[in-house]
Amino acid sequence: MKIAVIGAKGLPPKQGGIEHYCAEVYPRIVAQGHSVDLYARSSYTDTRWLGNDDFQGVRVISLPGMDVKGADAFVTSALGAIAATAERYDIVHFHALGPSLFTFLPRIANSAKIVVTCQGLDWQRAKWGSFSTRLIQTGEKAAVRFAHGIVVVSDALKSYFAQTYGRETVYIPNAPASYGESDPKFTYGKTLGLEQGRYMVFVGRIVPEKRPDLLIEAFSKLQPSGWKLVLAGGVSDTQSYTAQLLEKVANNPNIIFAGELRGPRLWEIVRGAGMFVLPSDLEGLPLAMLEAMQEGVPVVASDILPHQQLINGGMGTLFTSGDVDSLVSSLDWAIHHPQQIASMAKNAQRNIQVNYSWEHITAENLKLYQTLLTSPQPLGTLQPEEISLARAGSKK
Repeated sequence: MKIAVIGAKGLPPKQGGIEHYCAEVYPRIVAQGHSVDLYARSSYTDTRWLGNDDFQGVRVISLPGMDVKGADAFVTSALGAIAATAERYDIVHFHALGPSLFTFLPRIANSAKIVVTCQGLDWQRAKWGSFSTRLIQTGEKAAVRFAHGIVVVSDALKSYFAQTYGRETVYIPNAPASYGESDPKFTYGKTLGLEQGRYMVFVGRIVPEKRPDLLIEAFSKLQPSGWKLVLAGGVSDTQSYTAQLLEKVANNPNIIFAGELRGPRLWEIVRGAGMFVLPSDLEGLPLAMLEAMQEGVPVVASDILPHQQLINGGMGTLFTSGDVDSLVSSLDWAIHHPQQIASMAKNAQRNIQVNYSWEHITAENLKLYQTLLTSPQPLGTLQPEEISLARAGSKK
């Protein structure tokens, strides 16, 4: 098969769940004898326009964009979709709803099968203005109309498309990246003034929907003796929001902004944490949480549906989304029940090892591709009774 990928910023991955997803899946697909072209942003790859790079067998083609918030993604996705119409691809795979605005181009231009992977309802993200939000919502509708197959990464998203559009989707979850070796002496952690097992860590982009502000407020309110809070993440078009957070914690030596961590430093800080905290209001299926669970780190998270899917049944601690007092209570309980949260972390680690692997995800993507190539029709609409069942299930 010849496959085009549109919507990822580029490879190798620097930040972003989609880029890490592509870095895991597409080299594995290439290793099975297929070819993959990934259309990337030159601003991300630092490569000249139309320059080609190789990432573990994946051809990364850099396209021009615009140095304007939000516009870079749309311009590059549009150019990628146009470029894909000129090639004889079997599959054109769009990642995220914004880029899916251009699914109609390869759909009407050639016989390639169109696939869209939805990692989350991006139009709900606070960083987008009203115009960008409407464009992303239009991209969602275009995906429903033009894609032969839609992949979702959580049960909540599967229910959303069934209820909203009566559209059948394929559930293929994310999986955690495998951590490499980190410093057993905890050298970097010590330079931050940390003690292993005596700090909580947040890993993710510093954006409003991930609610680092709620975590800062809860930690400041709780003031747990001997504990520190580490926030590790990059800024994503949210400089003013980040500046406000920095101002809030400027005089609190127990709250540490570590910035965006990668590689051994990230692995060291996650592995040394007493707990991983993700207070998000919006997620698809969070890779950072999956990675923490894979490493056996106890998790405290908001009770949004994707988090419930991951840590229900004694695999972590949930608090009421957006409720600072509920988060304070959950953090306090976790601090004072180390044996219980360690047992939960072991259960979660086993669950991740069994049910969330990149080999399985790669196989499921290839299975979908083959199904679409041999089927004359897209994965179709649901029957009314199936939509009713989906709606009933979401209310439980």
